[in-house]
Formats: sequence, C-alpha cells, structure tokens
Amino acid sequence: MRIAQVAPLAESVPPQLYGGTERVVSWLTEELVEQGHDVTLFASGDSKTSAELVRAVPQGLRLGGVRDHTASLLVMLEEVRRRASSFDVIHFHVDLLQFPAFRHSSAHCLTTLHGRLDLPDFHPIYRAFPQMPLVSISRNQRLPLPEANWLANIQHGLPQGPAPSNVHKRDYLAFLGRIAPEKRPDRAIEIAKRAGIPLKIAAKVDPADQDYFDHVIRPQLNHPLIEFIGEIGDHEKRDFLGNAIALLFPIDWPEPFGLVMIEAMKEGTPTIAWRRGSVPEVVDEGMTGFIVDSIEEAEVAVRRAVELDRTAVRQRFEERFTASRMASSYVAEYEGLLEQSAMMVPHPWREADASPTPLNLMVTAPKISGDGASVSAFHRPI
Repeated sequence: MRIAQVAPLAESVPPQLYGGTERVVSWLTEELVEQGHDVTLFASGDSKTSAELVRAVPQGLRLGGVRDHTASLLVMLEEVRRRASSFDVIHFHVDLLQFPAFRHSSAHCLTTLHGRLDLPDFHPIYRAFPQMPLVSISRNQRLPLPEANWLANIQHGLPQGPAPSNVHKRDYLAFLGRIAPEKRPDRAIEIAKRAGIPLKIAAKVDPADQDYFDHVIRPQLNHPLIEFIGEIGDHEKRDFLGNAIALLFPIDWPEPFGLVMIEAMKEGTPTIAWRRGSVPEVVDEGMTGFIVDSIEEAEVAVRRAVELDRTAVRQRFEERFTASRMASSYVAEYEGLLEQSAMMVPHPWREADASPTPLNLMVTAPKISGDGASVSAFHRPI
C-alpha cells in the first residue's frame, strides 16, 4: 500500500527532545515500512526515517525559533496535494488545516487528532467538514464532539525494545513531560514531600509557561528531595523511567492520551495518575498503576507501587501498547477506506492536476524574536 504520513513541523521525526506527536508518527512510519508498505513521510528536513522523506522545512520549527507554524504547514500541505495521486491513503497528523484542500478527497484521507477537543473555538471546523474521517486516541477525547465523523479509536503504541533491566535502582519518583499548570508538577512535588521520597523532574518549559515555572515551580526546587533535570531525549528515558519507583502523572486537564504512561509501562514502571482524560483507559488499576483523586490517595499509592509486579507491568505493555499493534490497527482502517472508495466515484485525485512537482520545499516561516518557542496555532502540545 502507498501511504503518506503528514507530520507536524514543530519537531523533527522523531524529535530530538520533547515531542509526543512526532514521536508517534515516527514509530508508526517505521513499523509500516517494516510491514512492507511504501511510505512517504512529509516532515522537517532533520527527520530520520526509513521511509521516503519529503523535507518541508530545514529543521523542526520549535528548535529553529519559529513561533507561528501556519505558513510552513500550508506550503507542506500544498505539496501533499500536488503529490496526492501517488498515494492510496494520506494520513494527516496536523489537526485541521488540511480539511478545505482535501474535502473532495476524503475517501482516501484520515486524520488522527492528537490534541484536546474540549475547546469550543475549534468545533465549527468539524461541523463544516463532516466528511473528513477522524481517528481518536482515546474514547474520552471524543466526548466534546460525539457527532464528528469518527472512523476509529486507536491508542498509541511504542517499539517493543528490550526487556527492562534487572539492575534498576528504583529509589525515586519521576515526573516527565512539560512544566505547565495542567500537568500539575506542583502536585508531584507535594506527593514526594509527603512520602519522603526523592522526585526527579525531567521536563521542558515552553515560553507560554515560563511565568508559571518562575513563580510557582522554581521556588519549590530548592527542597532537598526535589531535583529538576530539564528536557531529556529518548536515549535518556529508559534509565530515567526504569530507575523510578513510579511515574507521577498528576494531570488537571482532559489528557487525550498521555504517552509517558506507556513509556513508563514499557520499562516495567507503574504510573500513579489522576482520574482525568484518558487515564482510566490506559492504566489498569492495581496492575500497571493506580488511579487517584487526591494528594492523600496518591501518597498511599506510592507506598503500594513498590508491591506491584514490574514484570506484569511490562507484559501488559506488550499486550496493549506496541507499535506493531498500532500500525496493524491503522492498516485495517486504510484498507477499509480503500474498500469503500472502490465502490464510489473514480478517484478524485486522478481528475485533477496532482502530478508530483520538483518544488523545493525547504521553506520556513520568518523567525520571531522574543519569547520564541513554537506553539501550535490550534492547541498546546501534548
């Protein structure tokens, strides 16, 4: 099958540091290639893939200092449109900018929505383009838009990788992600203090959250139990999560999925998470972690986490959250789209001038000085 994967441009694929969506796109792309499909990846020029890479911008826009990604995304989508006749299916991971250009080709497209959908400002676009097939990453994510054209619900998956090491120290609690009010690192700090267990925080700070970090989190970092590491990459995550007693996931927002929970699960590390968003769909209570509603419950869960069978945590990951399972689920949806479109009108891409073009896509939006990291025009990063 000839498949196009269209990635966001905030980070490379896979990202050098933080970047949930781009990481998922990388895992999906590599697994599709491994399964024998002909895959083309539209992404930043510093991406690394075994698929054919169409370089939309020289590098990931966040690390390149570009704040508004709209112009670069539109240029990339035009190139996808020009090449559309080369693909059986186009899989978008870029929210909603593609809807107007691909509305008449919807039978050969699908969009995975990676962000929150509870912000009503963006609901009109889904009502205006009801024919666009959508994939959710949790059932909870769908709740604000039950009438949307949901094709499937496909949870994320990771490469299986080696089994967790038996020499992990497991002597601290871990917080991994973004420093942001909705991620509630302040709760993690409070839990660690109450439990009397060290907490290591590996997280990035977006410009939009700098004030929160400076005034709420930074003053709490001088406690002897709290260590702020900063942003880490994939190569550091295995030890960071594997050496932890538990991952703290004390969110205060409708998290669409929460990739870090299954990253911890892969290393046999349980998660202690608030009952918000996708958490009840990801964490198996009492097996891969504990779901709580308060600081007090979280403190008790920390004591119980050491009793969980870490081999069973890893086994549950292998059963539910591998990249091969994720890719196979998407392939089933691709095949379903093609079966349906075969019974419809001729392929609309064949009716338009959609031939490939030698257009050089190494284009980037102007850099903006000041507080400068990239944030999606449509929703905050996950």
